Amino acid sequence: MIRIKDLKKQFGEKTAVDISEFVINDGDILGLVGNNGAGKTTLFRLMLDLLKADDGQVSINDINPAESEEWKKDTGAYIDEGFLIDFLTPEEYFEFIGSVADLTKDEINQRLEPYMPFMADEIIGQNKLIRDFSAGNKQKIGIIATLLNEPHLVILDEPFNFLDPSSQNLLKTIMSDYQSRTGATVLISSHNLQHTVDISTRIALLEHGHIISDLDNKEGSAREQLEEYFKT
Repeated sequence: MIRIKDLKKQFGEKTAVDISEFVINDGDILGLVGNNGAGKTTLFRLMLDLLKADDGQVSINDINPAESEEWKKDTGAYIDEGFLIDFLTPEEYFEFIGSVADLTKDEINQRLEPYMPFMADEIIGQNKLIRDFSAGNKQKIGIIATLLNEPHLVILDEPFNFLDPSSQNLLKTIMSDYQSRTGATVLISSHNLQHTVDISTRIALLEHGHIISDLDNKEGSAREQLEEYFKT
């Protein structure tokens, strides 16, 4: 369970995040939506202890990320390409990520196998460094690395960015299958309303750093309300 309590972050006069209380339950696929500047990425960075909150806190399974490293072993996240080690090849990077969980090379290869269609013969065996790949393939590398060690908490910021339509659809299947197989809690922010509604069991709508709606999304039931909001 993730619990947010009295969490605040300001950048000068701008309120980036101001959430009095919010709970994310184990096994949720939470879609985080909002217009530019709503606070989605800032909230993720606060959760991952990449930013220091001005007030309040986040707890992950009763652990404050700002006070302990224990939460990291069960968490996988990809925010942007700054998370990549771009002077490695994808194979070297996956091997490094797998080593954190003491996976053997054979185990890493086994875990990569289901993601081969997503990589589309454009990533493995290309004999080039991550920094030389397209933005879309960097995105794929980051997402796969996030899932490789099978974390119980997955955080992805704008994962559909830079992906072609076929890859976007594959990613939706990957994430749904991953959650179903592992029972993981999955947090996704996206500007793509259709994909977010398709994949999420629950949707939080942010506006100026505040969560203004917490919507159940069984069978896409939040779609109409979200479409109405984004028309205005």
